[in-house]
Amino acid sequence: MIDRSGEKQLPIAADSRIAQSDEGACCAAGNGSLSGNLATNVDLPRIERAVREILAAVGEDPDREGLLETPARVARMYAELFSGLKQDPRQHTQKFFTEEYDEVVLVRDISFCSMCEHHLLPFIGQAHVAYIPDGKVIGLSKIARVVEVISHRPQVQERMTEDIANLLVDELGAKGVAVVIEASHSCMTIRGVKKPGSSMVTSSMKGVFRSNLSSRAEVMQLIYGNRR
Repeated sequence: MIDRSGEKQLPIAADSRIAQSDEGACCAAGNGSLSGNLATNVDLPRIERAVREILAAVGEDPDREGLLETPARVARMYAELFSGLKQDPRQHTQKFFTEEYDEVVLVRDISFCSMCEHHLLPFIGQAHVAYIPDGKVIGLSKIARVVEVISHRPQVQERMTEDIANLLVDELGAKGVAVVIEASHSCMTIRGVKKPGSSMVTSSMKGVFRSNLSSRAEVMQLIYGNRR
């Protein structure tokens, strides 16, 4: 490992992995229930009426047995998948711990499911988030919660990547923040160009990860190692 001045250091880094759930589970409706808070923040009847109209517009009968409860299910699904619109991710970055640690802290393979705002189809992948502390660290689960909130909005991957990085820069006062996101977009795998197996990779480098090439190379090595 190389320190910020270019001198050799012992290979110390915190690397905590968030277990991935499979893609189906990522976009599932949790345990089948919807919290009252999520439900009250969304106009469920309006969504139900819209879904009935869509079903009728494509030539289906929204009153047939298999579709009777579909509008309500879709309404609850949207309330869950867009729950980040009513949440401030900064609520998860208010608790810090004072530590004299100035090497890379990395949480990699944070699974997420977001919705492409262009087609309202899911994109599913993993986020890798790293920072170099400047006297204070944050609980690892809080980073995953930030990703969760920001992903639960109509999104584009580029903005999602930048939003996570900017928030952590502002809240942590870190010497550097790096965010790399990999995702498969169903808007190009199941429709349009139809290229299953393709993935999109975006990155946002702040502070020393942007200004110091050795720091950037270090964090990319920690993220990918020999996995590619």
